[in-house]
Amino acid sequence: MELVNRPRREYVIKEIVDKVKGDYDYVFIDCLPSLGLITVNALTASDAVLVPVQCEFFALEGLSKLQDTIRLVQRQLNPNLQIEGILLSMYDPRLRLANVVVSKVREIFKDQVFDTVIHRNSRISEAPNMHMPIVLINAGSKGSVNFLNLAVEFLTKNNDPTQAYHLVAGEVD
Repeated sequence: MELVNRPRREYVIKEIVDKVKGDYDYVFIDCLPSLGLITVNALTASDAVLVPVQCEFFALEGLSKLQDTIRLVQRQLNPNLQIEGILLSMYDPRLRLANVVVSKVREIFKDQVFDTVIHRNSRISEAPNMHMPIVLINAGSKGSVNFLNLAVEFLTKNNDPTQAYHLVAGEVD
């Protein structure tokens, strides 16, 4: 609400990120699954967007709305914004609908979809309540392995194989 009447309200996060981005290899901005002013701010501040898509019924509709928002941000606020990739999440292979969503997203978005899929896992949903990343709660859980695989795939895709190697070797904090 504080941003609504602020001048250049779409650039608040960008101004903050620009001050610190030289200190980091990557800056991730995690947004709520809504398309409000905070999300527009994050998209304006970003080079790329990683789009998580739950393997559920309304996911494709939400993905379509997000694409519209990304195009709008590209046209009006951040012409350099790219889609990093689409991440299928909350996947339960026992559910027919989940498999239909995976097939449809891969069919429509092809190479934009990460190979890694985040499976539905109770440990993942416990992590926010414990204020800890899943890999510190149970490194061997399916959720931890999924996220580590995603990190390796992300780093490899971004031509950072050395970081990917160190991550796999357990040498990255």
